Amino acid sequence: MRGKNNWTCFLLILAGIVLGGLIGNVFPNSWLNYGQTFGLSSPLVLDLGILSITFAMTIKITIASIIGIAVGIFIYKVI
Repeated sequence: MRGKNNWTCFLLILAGIVLGGLIGNVFPNSWLNYGQTFGLSSPLVLDLGILSITFAMTIKITIASIIGIAVGIFIYKVI
């Protein structure tokens, strides 16, 4: 029997984050959407004359996404 694949765990956790974020957006005034947003609030721009690169990233962690991560890990352990 093969060992469990780490990519499977990563994809299940990522799916849990996405589904948790979706559930949080469906119920915007519930406790599921309570969380914290952090990251770069204004984009970082690198202008090299002929090439301009803009970098910005924000992460919003909510209760629903944490529950989604836990469900993803649970599913990984079961399969």
